Order: sequence, then structure tokens, then C-alpha cells
Amino acid sequence: MSIVQNKNAFHDYFIEDKYEAGIMLEGWEVKAIRAGRVQLKEAYVTTKDGALYLFGSHISPLANASTHIHPDPTRTRKLLLHKLEIDRLIGKVQRAGYTLMPLDMHYKNGRVKLEIGLAKGKKQHDKRATEKEKDSKREAAQAMKKERR
Repeated sequence: MSIVQNKNAFHDYFIEDKYEAGIMLEGWEVKAIRAGRVQLKEAYVTTKDGALYLFGSHISPLANASTHIHPDPTRTRKLLLHKLEIDRLIGKVQRAGYTLMPLDMHYKNGRVKLEIGLAKGKKQHDKRATEKEKDSKREAAQAMKKERR
């Protein structure tokens, strides 16, 4: 079940490969995510010391969160993957010029997971071509719908 999607990632990047990662979260963050108070719009994934981290994702704390903590909505969160997957991703990012983008946050077996994509940036003409292709598919679907009536 999807919680939030990063639609800008598909608009701005070609997604080559997808990986599912766990996220190290605090208790108040899990409660806020379950309430739907999370954004991935400006988020990105970076590598540091052989690990992957999620930067820029915004999790708004709930008003009834515990009083003894001071929540930081945009703190850096560590991503959990197998060592082999992390090494493969770091290699592609450093050598081949790829970027890691968060695509989708969802539940799996009661846990919050993040789908990250290995992405290459789109040029302006690529974005226009993608938009044109979407429009033509939409028009064709509407024409087929009208014919059935």
C-alpha cells in the first residue's frame, strides 16, 4: 500500500533500476507517516561512509507527539539495504554518473519501506517528448472511449 509517491522523479529522470530499502525511523516519525504527513518532493539519496542516506524528506510531527522530544522534520535518515546492493549502487553513482532518487514510500508487512531508483537526468527535449507521448496516449484513449458509446 503506497503512502506517498515522488512524481517529479519520473518527470525529471529516466529511472533505470529500482530497489526497495528499509528506513531507520523514530517512533514519532512512524506515527506521522501513518497519518500521511510525509513529502518526498525535494528528497534525494546520497552516499556517505559506505551507507545510503535519505536527505530532504519532510515528515511533519503530529501535535500530540511526546513532549520530551524535539522533532526535526527534515533530519537525515539512514537507508537499510544489503551490503552487496549498497556497493553496486555506490559504484554506479560514482562511475556511471547516475543519481539515486526516492520514488515511493509504502508499507510491506507492517513496516515502512522506501523504493529508490537509479536515475539519469533528462534534458529539456526529453521532457517535452515524454509529455507529448503522454498527451497522444490520453487522446487515443479518449477517442476509443467515444467510439464505444
